[in-house]
Amino acid sequence: MDVTPPRQSLFHRLTSPGPAWLFLTLALALHVVDEATHDFLAVYNPAAERIRTEAPFLPLPTFSLTAWLSGLVAAILVLLFLTPFAFARRSWLRPIALALAVLMIFNALLHFGGALLVGAFVPGWLSAPILLAAALGLLVAAVRRWDIAPGA
Repeated sequence: MDVTPPRQSLFHRLTSPGPAWLFLTLALALHVVDEATHDFLAVYNPAAERIRTEAPFLPLPTFSLTAWLSGLVAAILVLLFLTPFAFARRSWLRPIALALAVLMIFNALLHFGGALLVGAFVPGWLSAPILLAAALGLLVAAVRRWDIAPGA
């Protein structure tokens, strides 16, 4: 009698909490590289200043390259540090995963919207589809799969 468990689909594996968390972390790292190599701040800072002028209730910051890149590298390192806890499906990480997934979905959609608004590629647009896919995978993992035993 064969007791080998059935093979899981790629979608099933990528929407398990650990792989979904790791995929999103790596997608975010790729996204930061995409933005940094395409001068994201040259687009973002003037837009943030314009928006602040027209909507002063929105506290959009502007960044120097060093502060922006250092903050994002630190965030990615924290996400990598938390990866083993996602593989272990720690319950305290689930709300963080939900918030992160939603934030990254909006981030990716803003890049698509920005490209449509400007009518041209914007920094970060190339990696936005990967970021969106990874964020949707983490969202599925956080909503539907976090409490399911690994391998189920």
